Amino acid sequence: MQLRKVYNWQLNRRVGYVYPQSRPKKQWAMIFDLNKCIACQTCSLACKTSWTSGKGQEYMFWNNVETKPYGGYPVGWDMGILAKLGTQSWEKDKYTGKTLFEAAQKDEKILEHTAEDEDWAYPNIGEDEIYGTVGQGDWIASLPHRIWMYYLPRTCAHCTYPACLAACPRKAIYKRAEDGIVLIDQSRCRGIRECVRACPYKKSMFNVETRISEKCVGCYPKIEQSEMTQCVTNCIGKIRLNGFINVPENADKNNPMDYLIHVRKLALPLYPQFGLEPNIYYIPPIHVPSAYLTQMFGPRALAAVKTYKSIPDDPVLKGLLVLFGSLEKIVHSFKVDGEHAWGYDVGGKEVVKVPVTEPVFVRKFFDAERKAYRHNTP
Repeated sequence: MQLRKVYNWQLNRRVGYVYPQSRPKKQWAMIFDLNKCIACQTCSLACKTSWTSGKGQEYMFWNNVETKPYGGYPVGWDMGILAKLGTQSWEKDKYTGKTLFEAAQKDEKILEHTAEDEDWAYPNIGEDEIYGTVGQGDWIASLPHRIWMYYLPRTCAHCTYPACLAACPRKAIYKRAEDGIVLIDQSRCRGIRECVRACPYKKSMFNVETRISEKCVGCYPKIEQSEMTQCVTNCIGKIRLNGFINVPENADKNNPMDYLIHVRKLALPLYPQFGLEPNIYYIPPIHVPSAYLTQMFGPRALAAVKTYKSIPDDPVLKGLLVLFGSLEKIVHSFKVDGEHAWGYDVGGKEVVKVPVTEPVFVRKFFDAERKAYRHNTP
């Protein structure tokens, strides 16, 4: 079919898409620090108890955490579509390969990988599986690690050019102009499941009871109250930040999302070569081999790792990262000095102030006042 040309800043070129370019007034976005995720699944449970506890939703995890390189929910969701897409090539930061829309077969809107029903039955497959073999007396001496794994939290990316929206013959899927959140109008959905087949991230799902499709709603009732999503506020590891992102030419260095994504280029999109311009961003793990990171996050992955390693000597980055998980309100701007980091709401009012370095107190082994011994626990 005839594709329109739209600009995808993640690929640094114009790409083909089903509809003309249209960006919302502001774009919902999220950042994950993969160096901190411990796969506790608190985010998954927070999402599930909030949104998918009904009949037909038993298998639905709008938010899941999978172990890379072997895990995936559904099984092989990324390997299947990457194999179909074939060679993906970059010239510096410009993608020169085909996107999923450009690689689509004749009379198809997008290149698809269909997950089998059984693929949805194993949400924990590959959990804590490592790459490589640990020998007797083996130990890790350098970065990147020879034996490695890491945890990848995933949710709907509320893409700028959503595959689910493009594929729906009923036009039941829409992207909200006020915040860029992608939703399904369930009164229009007829369960044709083109969205399920088209989404390369496999985050549109079919409810076998209601016979219609469902997906992450970006916790829009909370967003409308300037609050972060359930998965963000419940994250034990404080690896997440939720807010709004601008396009690169309008980047605001005082906006934490823009600063991490556009200014410092520390947070990167997942599989940008798909061409959807996803709005979920990841700070890459520093211990993973470069070839794998480049495949998953694009050519800027190695520079992002280098930047992350410099955080102890970078007071602004260090201060900004302590704002992750420090409050429930969306931070629209921030400031860091030598000791504290501040977060401000859309009107410039202070909503949080946290120390850049948490104070530590070491208690004496013997407490003379109480005549008691205790461990030196901070």
